[in-house]
Amino acid sequence: MIEIIPAIDLIDGKCVRLSQGDYEAKKVYNEDPLAVAKMFEDAGLKRLHLVDLDGAKAKHVVNYNVLQRIATQTSLVIDFGGGVQSDKDLDIVFNSGASMVTGGSVAVRNKDLFLSWVARYGSEKIILGADCKDHKIAVSGWQESTSIDILSFLDEYRKDGLSKVVCTDISKDGMLQGPSIDLYKDILTAYPDLYLIASGGVSCFQDITDLEKAGLPAVILGKAIYENRVTLKELSSHN
Repeated sequence: MIEIIPAIDLIDGKCVRLSQGDYEAKKVYNEDPLAVAKMFEDAGLKRLHLVDLDGAKAKHVVNYNVLQRIATQTSLVIDFGGGVQSDKDLDIVFNSGASMVTGGSVAVRNKDLFLSWVARYGSEKIILGADCKDHKIAVSGWQESTSIDILSFLDEYRKDGLSKVVCTDISKDGMLQGPSIDLYKDILTAYPDLYLIASGGVSCFQDITDLEKAGLPAVILGKAIYENRVTLKELSSHN
């Protein structure tokens, strides 16, 4: 059964969503992310993908206080991403209650540092963030594009033992037009044993079913929940 992971994206400590990573196209859904997290917990969900968009832009962790509030007041297993660029950032995030950390920009810019985290904490706790547009990796909260092909990027890290990857197709994120199933199929064909977490584009519960049929072990969704395109009742019944 596919693992369903709700997402909370943070700007100024508030629960927001962007469209295609555009910070100018943000929509605030709730002033209190803790209330949203408790809503997910009450629906029987176990995981949470918490993204510090301020941190991604600033290149250091910003919203760790929100992480701490959610971690201490819910039982959700939290993976945190956004702005984790140094050992100090990583320590802050784990000390604030994250169970896992997703690193994207740092994995592109400083492979040795990222691999040192994997060696220190293990591949279950350090997740590779592979955000892309037109198959090319993007960094810094999707503000910067690179010329790195996603399959080449993943190939490099698979050789180093990375087992978990969050892959977001930026062109799909927040658009509610369906996920990039073909992209995920290509990745799973190349790396069938990869724990690939799909992110971006989910518009209805059928999309989740389609991802499951395509062999995806996990999916992250946010806007579809906030826009009531996927109900917590549906997610609860699936769990």
